[in-house]
Amino acid sequence: MDFDLAPGVGEFREEIRTWLDEHLVGEFAAHRGVGSPTDDTAWDVRVAWERELSAGGWLGVTWPQRFGGRGLGLAEEIVFEYEYARAAAPARVNTQALELLGPTLLACGTEEQCARFLPKILAVEQMWGQGFSEPGAGSDLADVRTKARLDGGVWHVDGQKIWTTFGHHADWLYVLCRTNPDLSLRHKGLTMLLIDADQPGVDIRPIENINRSTEFSECFFSDAQTPEDMVVGAVGGGWSVVMTTLGMERGSALMPMQLSMQRELDGIIGLAKRNGTADDPQIRRRLVDAYIGIRLMRATNLRVVADLLNIDAPDPGAATAAAAATTKLFASTHHQRMGELAMDIVGPAALCDNGDHLDEVSVIQKLFLSSRAETIYGGTSEIQRNITAERILGLPR
Repeated sequence: MDFDLAPGVGEFREEIRTWLDEHLVGEFAAHRGVGSPTDDTAWDVRVAWERELSAGGWLGVTWPQRFGGRGLGLAEEIVFEYEYARAAAPARVNTQALELLGPTLLACGTEEQCARFLPKILAVEQMWGQGFSEPGAGSDLADVRTKARLDGGVWHVDGQKIWTTFGHHADWLYVLCRTNPDLSLRHKGLTMLLIDADQPGVDIRPIENINRSTEFSECFFSDAQTPEDMVVGAVGGGWSVVMTTLGMERGSALMPMQLSMQRELDGIIGLAKRNGTADDPQIRRRLVDAYIGIRLMRATNLRVVADLLNIDAPDPGAATAAAAATTKLFASTHHQRMGELAMDIVGPAALCDNGDHLDEVSVIQKLFLSSRAETIYGGTSEIQRNITAERILGLPR
């Protein structure tokens, strides 16, 4: 499907397609669809690919030109993300910076912070990690206990963070700290700091997941230091900055998710036809259910895009937030069912590991294992149901 969302978007779409056809070749083409924002498979290849994207001017499509972006609109961003997913290009490595920190700096940071960090992010010269969750503060971020105190124009940070995506690859971290030690203040005592990861006071330890990918890291701060001006937003105003960061999920992010799952399902259906399991009525029924789920996601995505681009809509932001919450909940559970179905189609061979991460069976094994965590990270299903009930449906707490 082509998205002619605004004047000139058709030409922009053709420009993207032409560039991808010319550059997604060789080793890059051999790694189509490899990796994800939480999977560091083929990291070096993906870094090289992201630098290729940077050289082509395809990172930060909507970011201001003065910081190295293209200064284009949301319609172009949506088209780019759709075409990128459609081409099954390797997953980008610096999503923490491109999709979360960068937009947060543009919304809440200073001009000096934007000028210092954004061009390096777009040039793929600087990787970032997120320091939000802690062993005792996951879903309840307001219980953060990592402390930061200001002394002589320098912040001194002590504490621990966990589940830092790609933290061991990060050059810098954006960290939620408690700058007022009174825990009764909770939300009001928090501040967002930017911290250089390459210093003696920062110890980052990778955590290997069940797929043997170092998806996460734990970070220990022992008198880590950062200058006074590395505060994003106001001192004590970290909670509103965090809400800005977590609210950066936009309609453009929903389509790649659906397209990726569609490609996975196409592969599963092809395998079922080849090995004969498609003749099983129960397998056929489950394949149909999986297909219907993907189509439901697609319909939701199209509604979100229409709401985002409708300037006359009463509250497009609310509609997008509602879709993001419900889509995340649906997609994570649906993805788990797809993984279970794929393993049943593979059969006993699904229990064996041949060490080839590009092999069809290995890809299905990864789908099954990685999807187990999807109902936890990014907001547990329980939390998503609470958000849907209270903030969207207006039900009592």
